[in-house]
Amino acid sequence: MPDGAVPVLDVKGLKTVFRTRGGDVHAVNSVSFDLKPGELLGVVGESGSGKSVTMMSLIGLLPSPPADVRDGQVLFGGADLLKCSPEHLRAVRGADIGFIFQDPMTSLNPVFTVGYQIMEPLREHMGLDKVGAKRRAQELLELVGIPDAKRRLDDYPHQFSGGMRQRVMIAIALACDPKVLIADEPTTALDVTIQAQILELVKELRQKLGMAIVWITHDLGVIAGIADRVIVMYGGQIVEQASVKELFGHPRHPYTRALLRTIPSVRGERTAKLNVIEGQPPILSAPPAACSFRARCPHAFDRCARENPARRPVGAAHDVACFWDPAPEPAHA
Repeated sequence: MPDGAVPVLDVKGLKTVFRTRGGDVHAVNSVSFDLKPGELLGVVGESGSGKSVTMMSLIGLLPSPPADVRDGQVLFGGADLLKCSPEHLRAVRGADIGFIFQDPMTSLNPVFTVGYQIMEPLREHMGLDKVGAKRRAQELLELVGIPDAKRRLDDYPHQFSGGMRQRVMIAIALACDPKVLIADEPTTALDVTIQAQILELVKELRQKLGMAIVWITHDLGVIAGIADRVIVMYGGQIVEQASVKELFGHPRHPYTRALLRTIPSVRGERTAKLNVIEGQPPILSAPPAACSFRARCPHAFDRCARENPARRPVGAAHDVACFWDPAPEPAHA
């Protein structure tokens, strides 16, 4: 990934609100980031931190209502996706930006064969005829490591294991050679052995195809092994951004440090308790006017309750949204 490369995706000031009977929920609050060609960007944080909602907001995957993308820009291919027509967005989602969902069993249609579901975007967006689409679908199943691919095109989703269904979802996402692949916790529902296989597959595909990838997860251990750069989200905002080496070696935000301490250590005592982050994530009934993490932060002081910290640079390509200036912390393995 060349330094100074023009971003393939550039997000500026994104805001997303859910309208509910109990009032508005401000799920994404002025989120800005970019994605370079060929880069793998990790997006981490607890459930409810805004990771998935942010990425689904980019390409119009949230139902409206209740979702309302109220502000921001999503620059991709010379256009602002937030201002594009539904037809243009469908074309982008089908061809240029692939999306892998967390649960392949609910994402795959149970009444159609996997071959049909892979062939559909090929015929719609690539203009292939039935014979060409079937040939390409077989190639895609082979690419993602499904044995006997030609025969398995005629199988239904329930005839595949969880790991194989996830491979099918990856094949569908890759069908039209996307420039960007967004993976929303794609290994969460799988056992650790299958997780490792899927992660290895993604690394191989990235080398072969050269696409940019956004990998959404709550698991920093996964990110350590695959990402170039990491953004940490909390309360619908980005609280820290750095290269993976810098983030693990010199975490600056108290939330990032707390997340890193929750990673189990293989060198620890068997009887040692796992670290947890005390307290609950905030209920975002209004845009944050103060630090959202202050109630759970051991370093909070008066200013944290009065102002919402903006991201500030603390190193080369490393920024943090925090008023606290910490002493160095030992690197994390």
